[in-house]
Amino acid sequence: MSGASLQQRLVAGESVLMPGAWDALSARLAAQAGFHTVFLSGYCVSGTLLGLPDFGYLTQTEMAEVARRVCTANPGLDVVVDADTGYGNPLNTIRTVELWRQAGASGIFIEDQVWPKRCGHMAGKQVVERGEWLAKLRAAVDHADGLHVTARTDARAAVGLDEAIERAKMARDTGVHALFVEAPETVAEMEAIAAALPGVTLVANMVETGKTPLLTPAELADLGFHLIVSPLSGLFSMVQAMRDSLAILQSEGTLRGHLDRLVDFDGFASIVGLPDHYATEQHYRQ
Repeated sequence: MSGASLQQRLVAGESVLMPGAWDALSARLAAQAGFHTVFLSGYCVSGTLLGLPDFGYLTQTEMAEVARRVCTANPGLDVVVDADTGYGNPLNTIRTVELWRQAGASGIFIEDQVWPKRCGHMAGKQVVERGEWLAKLRAAVDHADGLHVTARTDARAAVGLDEAIERAKMARDTGVHALFVEAPETVAEMEAIAAALPGVTLVANMVETGKTPLLTPAELADLGFHLIVSPLSGLFSMVQAMRDSLAILQSEGTLRGHLDRLVDFDGFASIVGLPDHYATEQHYRQ
C-alpha cells in the first residue's frame, strides 16, 4: 500500500488504528489480525533492538534498516515509521525522508523535541524553538513524494498546552498531512486541541498506563481524532507473556504442563509462511 491510500482513508473520514510494531514478525502478526496500517515505534525498536529506553539512543540508520525489513516482509501493509526529530537539521530530515521512502514506508512522524529526545510520556522533555521544527517539516513535505507526514509537538509537557496548540497551527500551514499534540492529560485538553484545529487529521496516542486518557476509536472520533496510535499494546503484552512463561520454565524446568500458553510448532510455521517456502523449494528441486 502507499501513503496516498492512507491519506485517502483519512480524508474519507475513516478512523485508522495503528498498532505498534518493532520487527517483521510483530508487523506480520498485526496484518494477520486484520490491521492495514502499523506504526513502527521508536520506543519499541529501541527496547527490542538495543535493550534500551526510548532516550535518544536509536540512530537514523538503525531505524531505517528495521523499516526496510518490516516493509519487505509485509508488502501489503502500510507502515508509518517514527522518525523522532528527523535526526538533525532540515538537510538531515530530507535524508531521513529519503531513507524511509527507500525502505518502503507509507508515512513518517517528525517531532519538535531537543535531541536526544525521549518518549513522549516520559518526564524531562524539552522542545526546540518553533522555527527550527517548522523548517524540518517544510523540508519533509517538500521531499515527501507520497509519504504521509505527521507533525508531532511535545510542547504540552515542556511548555504548556497553549504553546502546543499554537505550534500545531503553525505546522498545519507547512502542508503536513496530520497533526499530533503529544500527551494531553485530560479529555478536556483533547477537546481544546480539536476545537483549535478543525478540519485537519488529528493524531491520538493511546499508551496503556500513560498520561493520556485511554479511549476507544469511536470515543476518539467523537472528539475529532481519527489517526490513532496504540504503539505499546503488542510490546507490553508480549513482554508480560514472555516473563510469565520464563518464570514457569525457571520454576518447573519445562512448559509441558502449560502448552496453552504457546503457539504450537505448526502454528508458528504458518505465521512465517513455511508452507510457501516448502513449495518454492520443491519447484526448484532437481
